[in-house]
Amino acid sequence: MIDAPKPRLLVLTSTFPRWRDDHEPPFVYELSRRLTDHFTITVLAPRAPGSLEHECMDALQVIRFPYFIPRWERLATHGGGILNRLRTNPFNYLLVPSFLLGQWWALHRLLRRQEFDVIHAHWLIPQGLTAVLARWSARRPRPLVCTSHGGDLFALRGPVFAWVKRIAMNASAMVSVVSTAMRAQVLAMGISAEKVAVIPMGVDMQRRFTPDPGVQRQAYELLFVGRLVEKKGLPLLLQALPAVLARHPQTRLIIAGGGPLEGKIRHLCAVAGIGGQVEFLGMVAQSDLPPLYRRAALFVAPFIVAAGGDQEGFPLVPLEAIGCGCPIVCGEVAAFGEVIRNDVEALLVPPGDPIALANAIIALLDDPQRRHRLAAAARQRCLQAFDWESIAGRYERLLVDAAAEGTAP
Repeated sequence: MIDAPKPRLLVLTSTFPRWRDDHEPPFVYELSRRLTDHFTITVLAPRAPGSLEHECMDALQVIRFPYFIPRWERLATHGGGILNRLRTNPFNYLLVPSFLLGQWWALHRLLRRQEFDVIHAHWLIPQGLTAVLARWSARRPRPLVCTSHGGDLFALRGPVFAWVKRIAMNASAMVSVVSTAMRAQVLAMGISAEKVAVIPMGVDMQRRFTPDPGVQRQAYELLFVGRLVEKKGLPLLLQALPAVLARHPQTRLIIAGGGPLEGKIRHLCAVAGIGGQVEFLGMVAQSDLPPLYRRAALFVAPFIVAAGGDQEGFPLVPLEAIGCGCPIVCGEVAAFGEVIRNDVEALLVPPGDPIALANAIIALLDDPQRRHRLAAAARQRCLQAFDWESIAGRYERLLVDAAAEGTAP
């Protein structure tokens, strides 16, 4: 008996590892590779300095499209993603037209040369819009699934952006968002509730992000992991740190990440006189993160709503810490309040309140038993709901159903 061929899935993304064990956010790669048992997958992503234009990564056929002079193709990599690259350097806006044209042309050619059963576009803008235009120009009306991760929905405001987002969502067979707060935003834009699914990204809590009882936690080590961009709220943590040091002078803050705010953050440390208690590790590869989570006394994610409205769509990094058994203190933006209950699995504080943040950190540094109780409850709650095995299964069903729509008579 000959097995039926697997459906062919085309994944569009602007964020993808440039090479193995890259420090760029890997969630699109992690999801896609877990779908290869059920789909034959091609990934179309932007080229970046040092990356290959064609390669196979864990059964994924990866094509990276050119959009400018190779050494200047940094719009979508390093520095917090496209939105933050634009905010921090206005000259990056000059790359936007060539990026859009390069992505559309690469997708147009790919659709003309190959048949796909379904297209999965990560982010409504630009990938969702590009998919709509390329399907039309290539005359390949294959089913489209768009996934919004937060910044594309919350931060891109104004009537023109709203109109573009509606075009992408109305042209999609299904739209997935990573939190119920985002679903409410999508429904408020007039999108049919039947086509909007809430499916977060996942974390590998069974193999990579796991506790290690043999590693002793450092009693006064705080850990921040993430891109140094506004919505992560790191300056707020620096404002809170002097109060923490007044109570526990031996406290140290480890910062694992890089981005456009790094210069400002180093300046804030110097002005506050806390530079000796803060260590910058720079960008850290995924494989090197678990030891940091296993060693820290507390993981602190002081999330805020940025001035332009951008906020966390779904908080993956705190879930990595939870997977490693690390207690956490977080800013209570809408998406995180859906995942974690205050004083049951973590301490959540009002976004933008450095006093509340300092008090929460001090309370947990004062009480090791409370830290242990919260961390154990958090891992138990999140293991079932957010491990990649369950998340990938939900995306598989969504994409299979969308592909079936395209083959229905």
